[in-house]
Amino acid sequence: MTDAHRSDARPPEVWTGQARNRMQWLPAAAGAACVALGIVLAVEDGMYASSLAPLVMSVVGCIAVGLLVLFGTIAFTHVRVRVDRDALEVRCGHMGLPRRRIPLDQVSGAHLAPLVSPRHWGGWGYRWRPEMGTAVVVRRGPGVVVDLGNGRRFTVTVDDAEGAVRAISDCLRLRS
Repeated sequence: MTDAHRSDARPPEVWTGQARNRMQWLPAAAGAACVALGIVLAVEDGMYASSLAPLVMSVVGCIAVGLLVLFGTIAFTHVRVRVDRDALEVRCGHMGLPRRRIPLDQVSGAHLAPLVSPRHWGGWGYRWRPEMGTAVVVRRGPGVVVDLGNGRRFTVTVDDAEGAVRAISDCLRLRS
């Protein structure tokens, strides 16, 4: 009998999963366009401007808004989730920021959310709603809801959310 079929088989040391949202690249492109517009305004209109204050405000505004949109959306093009015997860790985007690490001794349980929708959370990204807790929402679909005690919850969209719930539950069972 193989380890996978034995009833006393231990869960894997580490479970990993991810979710992607290619639609986030559209607002990122809009942010890059705003940055480009700010640069063009600075270079082209700088020599013809009769007043410096409106030009500076336009350039700084375009670049600031563009960078906020660009980096705010790139951070949520995908999410990586890792569950090991000590913690659940969620990393967003290519740089892994923002990041959230939840020690499993703070987790009382986990369950599957069949449909996590940006509409219910107020959009994509790192979200907080008083009645629902916090969430990392990068796409519409299944997710994991982690019960943190004191009525708090953390939700994350991830492919194979059932596998994540199983990994968390197995790790919690081993801890008790």
